[in-house]
Amino acid sequence: MMAEKILLKGNEAMVEAAIEAKCRFFAGYPITPQNEVPETMARRMPQVGGTFIQAESELAAINMIFGASAAGARCMTSSSSPGISLKLEGISYIAAAELPCVIANVQRGGPGLGNIRAAQGDYFQAVKGGGHGDYRLIVLAPAGVQELYDLTMKAFDWADLYRNPVLMLGDGLLGQTAEPVVKKKYRPACKLPKKDWALTGCTNRKSNVVKTLMLGSVEALADHNRHLVQKYKKIESELSLVEEYMTDDAELIVSGYGMTARIAKGAVKNARAKGLKVGLIRPISVWPFPTDTFKRAAEKADKFLVVEMSNGQFVEDVKLAIECKKPVEFMGVGGGWYPTPENVLEKIETVLGG
Repeated sequence: MMAEKILLKGNEAMVEAAIEAKCRFFAGYPITPQNEVPETMARRMPQVGGTFIQAESELAAINMIFGASAAGARCMTSSSSPGISLKLEGISYIAAAELPCVIANVQRGGPGLGNIRAAQGDYFQAVKGGGHGDYRLIVLAPAGVQELYDLTMKAFDWADLYRNPVLMLGDGLLGQTAEPVVKKKYRPACKLPKKDWALTGCTNRKSNVVKTLMLGSVEALADHNRHLVQKYKKIESELSLVEEYMTDDAELIVSGYGMTARIAKGAVKNARAKGLKVGLIRPISVWPFPTDTFKRAAEKADKFLVVEMSNGQFVEDVKLAIECKKPVEFMGVGGGWYPTPENVLEKIETVLGG
């Protein structure tokens, strides 16, 4: 039997993948350019016996996710940049309580209300915590609709495996792009642990407690934070996703994430056609960051070029990864605009000629 291939927008693909992965609770609030996610969830969830709630605000939505996850449900919320900012307090609570969920950020221009065009200005917010306290999110940055579909299904498994929120970091360009998607049957990406911590009623067992307030002993919060740090180290050692393209003999490594990396890959192909030794490194997980891949590349390449739809955030992690051992050029496009392959190729030629 042939697999079903259908045309889906990125936002719609996330919904179909989530439902296939047994997500049965969604709470969200409208904001462009992610509106197809709650719109499609509102239609699809009742068809599979799930629950869709359009909350009265982003704050309400993220706290509904807190409750649903604490009860053991596979759950998801989505928003765009200013909406994610409003959810940050709840995200910090969910991370502190070690509750699994999937959160999608379809980034738009900022800061403030900005505009509704594609941007990548939320990188720091995504990978450095964003909310208060010491916590980390697993952050995945797909570069196409099929990859978005595949990673969304896996995101629920990794959330359950590590008891940690997973953030799908997209942008308006990915969310609004329609591409053929091969719909796949859900198969767990890993052996999933029992949710014996969930608040499912405590008949014949001790009560479970889910909390983020640590007012016990003097060391209670420090102990909890040390436990979280150990968990984050474990995630870093086990989960690092990256694409390398023509890096073996590359004198210049171009890097970016998400749709920007996809645009840059087109420029790299055009550069190769001109005989230029250029390669691409695309982190798929931007946290954990694929540091070792960049370190290895820095041993052979002469220079790096980072392309972003922002004025310079991801570039800092590239410099940290290679310990500034090679020059890093930067091409940033802010304000809700994106570069073209021709723009990136022109920059590549300038960098190599300089």
